Amino acid sequence: MRFFRRIIISASAILLILSSVFAASAITYDYEGEVESETVLLVNMDTGVTVYDKNADKVRFPASLTKIMTFIIVSENVEDFENTRVKIRKEAIDPLLGTGSMTSGVDQKVGETMTVMDLVHCMLVTSGNDAAMVLADYVGGGSIEKFVDMMNEKATELGCLNTHFMNPHGLHDEMHYSTARDFYTITSYAMTLPLFTEITNTATYYCEGDDYPQVTTNSLIDANRGGDYYYTYARGVKTGTTDQAGRCVITTGIADGYAYMCICMGAPYENSDHNGAFVDAKNLLRWALLDLELSRMLTVETPVCEIAVNFSSTDNEILLYPKENVNTILPKEYDEKDVRIQHDIPESIDAPIKKGDYVGTATVYYKDEKIKTVELVAGEDIERSGVAYAVHTVKVVVTSWPFWIAVAVAGALIVLYIILAANVRTKKKKVKKYRKL
Repeated sequence: MRFFRRIIISASAILLILSSVFAASAITYDYEGEVESETVLLVNMDTGVTVYDKNADKVRFPASLTKIMTFIIVSENVEDFENTRVKIRKEAIDPLLGTGSMTSGVDQKVGETMTVMDLVHCMLVTSGNDAAMVLADYVGGGSIEKFVDMMNEKATELGCLNTHFMNPHGLHDEMHYSTARDFYTITSYAMTLPLFTEITNTATYYCEGDDYPQVTTNSLIDANRGGDYYYTYARGVKTGTTDQAGRCVITTGIADGYAYMCICMGAPYENSDHNGAFVDAKNLLRWALLDLELSRMLTVETPVCEIAVNFSSTDNEILLYPKENVNTILPKEYDEKDVRIQHDIPESIDAPIKKGDYVGTATVYYKDEKIKTVELVAGEDIERSGVAYAVHTVKVVVTSWPFWIAVAVAGALIVLYIILAANVRTKKKKVKKYRKL
């Protein structure tokens, strides 16, 4: 039962993510702020609309953003975080020796046990590489390599096109890479799993038996220690930093019914007192929440256009409606002249017509950039007039070339028949005349 339940949850979440991805659109917005990060992706999570994109498909090193995928694999293989205890094995942590890794104190508890709940907090809050290795060792059955294979399989399952993992923590490896676009997919999926958003939005956490806290590395959500980086509307998610990756952060901003995810990667790391990824994320989220809003371009209740109807017993025209609403994120003060709707429908349609019948499509553009294409359907039933259809049928028949060919053939046959009949009569007369002689 557990196996099938996880399949159902996983499949449903993946379909949700893919539907939002495929429905997404990218529009040119006027963000005038400076951006320090080499890669940025800002997406409205309510609609899937990308509102800012800077090298979002460029392959980069993700550093500790990797731990989001590590959490996913742990979540899908551990039923009870609270009551599952894991023994801290020295063999699991030893590969970190000499790497200068960020640790969370798990490495000081070799031989002891910790709950998975404490370990995932150590991994996601403090970004402990030691916790990531212990969890990977446990779920992988003593094999970190097996766990990493599971990470890569999950990335493929989620549809990530440019992602490959070599470890569960994110320390640099030339073959350990991803993109902001792929991490949007990965993080969106993680947010559908139990506890993820709660854990990643935790600023301070105490593990069982500890008198010292696990403190978040994410200054955007830490009101006490975040300083100028703190942003009251930020929620989660994960930071990452290495010399090669630069400064990275994934966070969400939620306010007034709007939710955005911002992914910044590759901000400069030379100045240890300045985090450009935090600055970019805060500024971009503030801009989006203040200057953009959801605009309904088409609604299922409002007709888009009309089309002529042939053979109708009542109306000669019918209104066409979009099959679904079209919503997108636009600047609050956008010019309506920048919105254009292009129809792709025939010149006319024939009755009978049923309400909801497909007729054509409508494509919505903003500043000549495509937002979405939707089906147009009939807004009412239209019955066919028998008389009008009969007249039309006769007209079609008598004006068609096969009809006139048939007439010509029939005429030729009649003429031939007359000629043949005349010849027969002539011969009969000759026979009679001969007999009389």
